[in-house]
Amino acid sequence: MPLRILSVLAVVFTCLPVCQGVCEEPPSLNLDRIYNSSDFDERSVGSKWLPKLPDRGSSYSVLEPTEEGGSGNGIVGYDAATGNRTILVAASELVPPGKTEALSVDGYQWSRDLSRVLIYTNSVRVWRQNTRGDYWLLDRGTGQLTKLGADGPPQSMMYAKFSPGGNRVAFVREGNLFVQDLVDHSIRQITTRTNERILNGASDWVYEEEFGLRDAFRWSPDGDRIAFWHFDTTGVQDFTIINNTDSLYPTVETFAYPKAGTRNSAVRIGIVELARSTIHWVDLPGDPRETYIPRIEWIDKTGALLIRQMNRLQNRESFYLVDVASGEKRLVHTETDPAWIDLQDQLYFDAGNQTFFYLSDRDGWRHVYRISVTDGGDPNTAPRSVEPSGAPLTRGDFDVIDLLGVVPNDSDGGESVYLIASPDSATDRFLYRANTANGKLQRVTPASAEGVHHYDLAPHGDFAIHRFSTANTPSTTEVVSLPDHQIVRVLEDNQKLAERLQALDLPPVEFFRIDIGPTSLDAWSISPKQLEPGKRYPLLVQVYGEPAGSTVVNRWGGTTSLWHRMMADNGYVVVSIDNRGSNVPRGRHFRKTVYRRLGTLGPDDQAAAVRQLLSERPNLDPQRIGTWGWSGGGTSSLHSIFRYPDLYRTAVAIAPVANLRYYDTIYEERYMGLPSDNVEGYRSGSPIHFVEQFQGNLLLIHGTADDNVHYQVTELLINELIARNKQFDLFIYPGRTHSIRERKNTRMHLMTLVTEYLLENLPAGGVAASKEP
Repeated sequence: MPLRILSVLAVVFTCLPVCQGVCEEPPSLNLDRIYNSSDFDERSVGSKWLPKLPDRGSSYSVLEPTEEGGSGNGIVGYDAATGNRTILVAASELVPPGKTEALSVDGYQWSRDLSRVLIYTNSVRVWRQNTRGDYWLLDRGTGQLTKLGADGPPQSMMYAKFSPGGNRVAFVREGNLFVQDLVDHSIRQITTRTNERILNGASDWVYEEEFGLRDAFRWSPDGDRIAFWHFDTTGVQDFTIINNTDSLYPTVETFAYPKAGTRNSAVRIGIVELARSTIHWVDLPGDPRETYIPRIEWIDKTGALLIRQMNRLQNRESFYLVDVASGEKRLVHTETDPAWIDLQDQLYFDAGNQTFFYLSDRDGWRHVYRISVTDGGDPNTAPRSVEPSGAPLTRGDFDVIDLLGVVPNDSDGGESVYLIASPDSATDRFLYRANTANGKLQRVTPASAEGVHHYDLAPHGDFAIHRFSTANTPSTTEVVSLPDHQIVRVLEDNQKLAERLQALDLPPVEFFRIDIGPTSLDAWSISPKQLEPGKRYPLLVQVYGEPAGSTVVNRWGGTTSLWHRMMADNGYVVVSIDNRGSNVPRGRHFRKTVYRRLGTLGPDDQAAAVRQLLSERPNLDPQRIGTWGWSGGGTSSLHSIFRYPDLYRTAVAIAPVANLRYYDTIYEERYMGLPSDNVEGYRSGSPIHFVEQFQGNLLLIHGTADDNVHYQVTELLINELIARNKQFDLFIYPGRTHSIRERKNTRMHLMTLVTEYLLENLPAGGVAASKEP
């Protein structure tokens, strides 16, 4: 791409001062500091609550050095109330026989009685996460460290986890489920797949990406059974990724990827009786290729299995209770929505296991509902009071954002349902608790707090690990007591990072709303610290715009936020807007009015908001408006530059979906319906069909190993641009996935590319209102 002529600003953005000896900290932001240094690394604490024991209060464990001058981390326990430190596993105990260094711990899991710990190490990435590797067992009583799954090749085990009794471990290897006895270390193969199109205990690509399902098996509470997902990908069309760079000749990777309107995997649930090695297949209604089973859950102390099934359009969710002993299956709840149902990961049973708490927006706002597992039928006909099944526990014109847990409420009876909400601001997140006895809702996060607050509740419910930040301050992690929210101790305050940021005197993120007529939209802006009167400045819009996420949230944004501030500090006004259809807590209608209109309503709202900003802010230059986004944001950027050529001058689209028909079934059909039933919606939602209107500057960026949004669809867009004689810029990253961060220097190179492109095609700084840039 011909980007050789750089402005002075580009040099400032990318270079560090040259000095001899000890250098003073550079006075301003630049790309090198953001992406190549550790100056702005945000520290976090990887705490894990220890299992609940009768004789032990709430305590948590962390990985940290345990021996003076020793290498490697051990596992250290801390009492939540007192802070007393106990070395639970010394690093020296994690040295394998015949080795001199401790295992590098990628993850660990405790048995319920803490007598054993499972160490995950030597992991490798499978699609999104490092989910395949080696597992070692440490018996804390004997000090014996044993490698599990020794009959198989290294780095082949997935999702290993203890049985409830801690005497066995189940894991997945090469599409089959195994159980290893921890006394004699014998290994039993539980399933035997007939071909490589079968997966037992691990999910296919689309379930992992869209339902977040990876670990696809569950131990029963008594440890006598395992319920698991069985995927048959036969008939699902394969997608092939070509690797041209890692060997003399190209290699290929092929995997089942169902594109919108095509055939899905057949999915069913099997229950293994370990004593008899028999498998019972649960008989659910419907074609297993036309339904989804996104979640299953054993109900503690009852021996029953709760199975959640969705239809293909994902606008109906059915809850089935399976009595494993009798084989009886009963429909206990049905949730419906004219658009789609947001899959709720959080589902909690009360102490008696007779009801569960679940989030639903069936009344227009997302609230906590208490659902009985003893009643069945359609909840839409249930009475609207606190007591009956299917009635809301929380009420009001606000959305419950997340459901965290249910704990006994000793002070005023009933139980406390802990939840995240922000009734007065869609950009913040606070902790509340609702009393199941009287429905009373109380804010737990202090009233003076702002920003986004995350809580990891202890099993006893008396403490939480509390992590919070704002768009202008990095995160703090602390232990707080509940429900009084008193700070017990600070685990990490990122003070050095905060001081470094303060010394830079960066322009702040400012939140506001834009009225576009039918509604108002939440937005933030970052402006140059000094806007000269009588001058106009370029507007750069960061966009996502799809139902899977949002960009206007009051939390620390890391390197992307720093890059935006760098751009603002050098003459850009940077803005981000959450259009209708974004995943924001503003009610069902705001979120779901985009149904069957993905790619049309969002860009329309974005354009309307930009026009409103131009009318309200005379310091914005209407001739210098640009947009950039990634994935769905790349798609939105293409729509902006193609459909609104009179408004947007420049766009950077990274890994965009240029044609909705080429993305996966679960995501696309959830929001758009089937392609055969919404032909016009798929056409108008695909930017590839609006290339003819394109007039400005476009930079397309994609990785060739993107298994999520395939480089194939960008190639289709390239062909259409060529056919229409539209000039554009293109940069391809060989062997990079959807994140475009693999291999040396990739992210630095990418953001340098984007920065220089904007500098050349959307010049920075203020210009007189009467002059063209």
